[in-house]
Amino acid sequence: MKLSTKGRYAVTAMMDLALHDNEGPVTLSDISSCQGISLSYLEQLFSLLRQSGLVQGVRGPGGGYRLGKPPGQISVADIILAVDESIDSTNCKGNLDCNKGERCLTHHLWNDLSEQLLKFLSAITLSEFIKDPEVKKISVRLDGTAHRISTMFPVTEKFNV
Repeated sequence: MKLSTKGRYAVTAMMDLALHDNEGPVTLSDISSCQGISLSYLEQLFSLLRQSGLVQGVRGPGGGYRLGKPPGQISVADIILAVDESIDSTNCKGNLDCNKGERCLTHHLWNDLSEQLLKFLSAITLSEFIKDPEVKKISVRLDGTAHRISTMFPVTEKFNV
């Protein structure tokens, strides 16, 4: 299994959303600025994530996206599968026709690996990540590039001259 850009970006965007979900809806432009992901690509990903119920859109001023479920109920596997990624290490996509229409010699090995990967990724939730101090530290650094920082912490005069 090779995780494509689609899967990696979806997980990254969902992590960003989970880290800021308690602050209100998060715009895709903020995620784009912080994570360096194209806005049009995020729109495509979030369409799939919305269809899977992992995110909800909020319309109007101050709108954006929120998590569709609590972060403890969203696994990395849920995200990857929602954007049509495969967690399959076999050459035959599980069809048992990897060797001229028949099962190949190593099919069981790759199938078992796929099952272990799915089990592993299903056990990791967004809530585990948002509690990690290192992840929070990185998030604060990346937030400096986003619009949400300037709206969350407006610049005010501290001294009268």
